[in-house]
Amino acid sequence: MTAAARTDGLPRKGRLAIIAGSGKLPLFLAEAARKAGEDPFVVRLKNEADDIWQGFDTAVIGVGDMAGLSALFRQHDIRRVVMSGAVKRRPAFADIRVNWKSILKLPMAIRTLLAGGDDAVLRMVISLIEAQGCEVLGAHEILPGLLATVGPIGAVTPTADDLKDIDRAAEAAEALGRLDVGQGSVAVGGRIVALEGVEGTDAMLARVRELRGEGRISQRRKGVLVKLCKPQQDLRADLPTIGVSTVENAKAAGLAGIAVEAGRALVVEREAVIVAADAAGIFVVGIDRTGKERD
Repeated sequence: MTAAARTDGLPRKGRLAIIAGSGKLPLFLAEAARKAGEDPFVVRLKNEADDIWQGFDTAVIGVGDMAGLSALFRQHDIRRVVMSGAVKRRPAFADIRVNWKSILKLPMAIRTLLAGGDDAVLRMVISLIEAQGCEVLGAHEILPGLLATVGPIGAVTPTADDLKDIDRAAEAAEALGRLDVGQGSVAVGGRIVALEGVEGTDAMLARVRELRGEGRISQRRKGVLVKLCKPQQDLRADLPTIGVSTVENAKAAGLAGIAVEAGRALVVEREAVIVAADAAGIFVVGIDRTGKERD
């Protein structure tokens, strides 16, 4: 996007906005942006964002209120936007408010909300934001240190059997991603026992824990969780993310560890994740999917 010109002839950078869903990731991004000399404005999504924003300029806006969002962009000279955090619900038709810059995209937006997967919805949201004249950035562009790296993160490493489960679960996660359904899969002893749906990773792990308790999953074999980017995913939104709660839930589900895609997944509170994983005796590893077939 070409920046607007200032009266002195220099490029106009504009203010950075963080559109915040739930979780701590939006706060980490805001703090990182502030350390880099930015003055981030936080757009808290109504009934989604956590109340953790003391000390930041914020406004609350409903999911689907593009007209209100556009007004905030103009009011605060916002020209760059990062979307982060979880959003549990899609806007109802009555919640959608558009302005003239996005009205031509309304039919497409409604079709996507009714029938599209999460990635399709996020790409639609990105296009609506760009229609307001803003550049959409990825969380990793603001805080690149969050990206998973290749190899173990912590003291525990996967065994040969774990690596086989990682390969199996990665195949399933990639197939699931092509359908724009979810990003995660659990394999135990080479068998796919769970696929992530709209309930999210933590709920999927809770389901694995229940199945193991019922004897429907082997108590002897541990298994792994794998989270991958969807092959067609726009990297500016909804990168696979793990944190301390993921480690705790994987341990509770009896898993041996977690694998995420290096360079295309986020590890939130990396040092705390390492401490939690080491204490739980499970591995967290970044896997290289370079060269794997993608759409």
